[in-house]
Amino acid sequence: MAVNLSIKNVPDAVVRGLRNRAVANQRSFQQELLDILKQAAKGQGEVSIDVLMERAQREKPALDETASKVLAAKDAEHEQAARRFEDLLGSVDESDSGKEPGH
Repeated sequence: MAVNLSIKNVPDAVVRGLRNRAVANQRSFQQELLDILKQAAKGQGEVSIDVLMERAQREKPALDETASKVLAAKDAEHEQAARRFEDLLGSVDESDSGKEPGH
């Protein structure tokens, strides 16, 4: 079944280029647009859930790099908090060691 398509807000320069292309190819504007769409759709098979899952599982370097930076920053924060906690425990132990037992 044929479907009518509508594209909004096409820049004037793009429309002029497409009209020039249609003239150069000795086709109407409509025929030229349809030919472009046919070429773009050629060889496009159905998209299966398996293909979508495979694409989703592929590594995404930019995303992986960002995640690594966030994790490294969180690790650094945790290490700093642990050092502060150890310092606090150490200072409590030192002050307790100077006291007499039972006080």
